[in-house]
Amino acid sequence: MIDYFFAQYKDYSTLMVSLELIAIFFGLASVWFAKKDNILVFPTGLVSTSIYAYLLWQWELLGDSMINVYYFVMSLYGWYHWTRKKGDEVEFPISRTTNKDKIYGLFIFCGTIIFVIVVYLYFGKFTTWYSYVDTLLTAIFFVGMWLMAKRKIENWIFWFFGDCISILLFFAKGYTFTSLQYVIFTIIAFYGYLEWKKILDKTQKQELQK
Repeated sequence: MIDYFFAQYKDYSTLMVSLELIAIFFGLASVWFAKKDNILVFPTGLVSTSIYAYLLWQWELLGDSMINVYYFVMSLYGWYHWTRKKGDEVEFPISRTTNKDKIYGLFIFCGTIIFVIVVYLYFGKFTTWYSYVDTLLTAIFFVGMWLMAKRKIENWIFWFFGDCISILLFFAKGYTFTSLQYVIFTIIAFYGYLEWKKILDKTQKQELQK
């Protein structure tokens, strides 16, 4: 059973295994901090995404590699966005998406799919089933990360469905450690939504009492 799940690592260099495990550790830490609405989501995320951007390119998952480059940039933006204050109050607390956000999200989703397809075709890699799955995943995660940076509660919905698909993709590709990471991500995404909803409900109640 163990050989079945981890056989692919026999030909995997020690450096690459170490990088994958380090990326997983910081990735899990980042998602946990996100669940807690803690600013440390971004510095831990920067470490994980920079490593994964390199690993995924080596694994020929170009869309997922670009996701992590995008995550890196959006983590910098989110770090700045979350720390902005008006006086003693956070300027952008947890909130729900507006109609304007939904329109932007749709443009990001469609634009990402087109861009990733062009990249795959350019490198001549749009030849396997996981290329199509990777393209869809990239679009889902691009929207999810954008919503998280803007502190929108719906980000967890995108993370949840994207994580579910990622479990199957990475397991099929033979990257068991990363697949197991996404199992944990899926669980955290579910509880992350519930925790952010609790914070949002509390904030809205306090606003009504003012």
